[in-house]
Amino acid sequence: MLQLTDYKWLLILLVQISGAATATDLNLRIVDAEGKSLDEAVASLRPTDGHAPTVVEGTSAVMDQRDLQFLPHVLPIQVGTKVSMPNSDQVRHHVYSFSPAKHFELRMYKDRPGDPGDFLIPGIVSLGCNIHNWMLGYIVVLDTPYFAKSGDDGRAKIADAPDGEYVLDVWHPRLPGTDPISEPIRIAPGMAEKSVALTVERAEVPAPPSELELKFRRYQAKPDAR
Repeated sequence: MLQLTDYKWLLILLVQISGAATATDLNLRIVDAEGKSLDEAVASLRPTDGHAPTVVEGTSAVMDQRDLQFLPHVLPIQVGTKVSMPNSDQVRHHVYSFSPAKHFELRMYKDRPGDPGDFLIPGIVSLGCNIHNWMLGYIVVLDTPYFAKSGDDGRAKIADAPDGEYVLDVWHPRLPGTDPISEPIRIAPGMAEKSVALTVERAEVPAPPSELELKFRRYQAKPDAR
């Protein structure tokens, strides 16, 4: 038979359960000014109270170099994530970033993973290669674990965000400048898909050279080819 103290603890437990925060998925569709789907957009939620869970110790991500491109082109991570930068190509790369969020240089390497150090400052880290000037990539460093990147259909899902007040940030490589588009948002059960329209610049990323052109460049670089 339950005693009075048992009812007391049962009541406390029920209050705790009823007051526990629930989590909701935020489904987004990110488009340009003409309504066309945008891939490679990074959407994130910043709690308005400034308190977000820190990165789980040991969290890691990979920014590869393959077929003379950075892969993925855009890599979103949380502050404190360990990033490895292997070179899967058969040629050497010289990777660098002069971005305020992260300044580093990985000189002429292949095969081994490059270590750019810790990413501790939120912001956009633009990557380039001193040898292959068409190579361009981005690491988006976020001070929140609630983020997602859009696919070819422009859709992104930020999963399991606790219900509450946030600022929704959406960034894309072709936005003018480096600042995201931001707006306040309340996360609550039963949310419908939200559409976000971005005014982006035209894509003007130079295409990598053909294998024949690369062979010609290597031939020109040889001392006995002059």
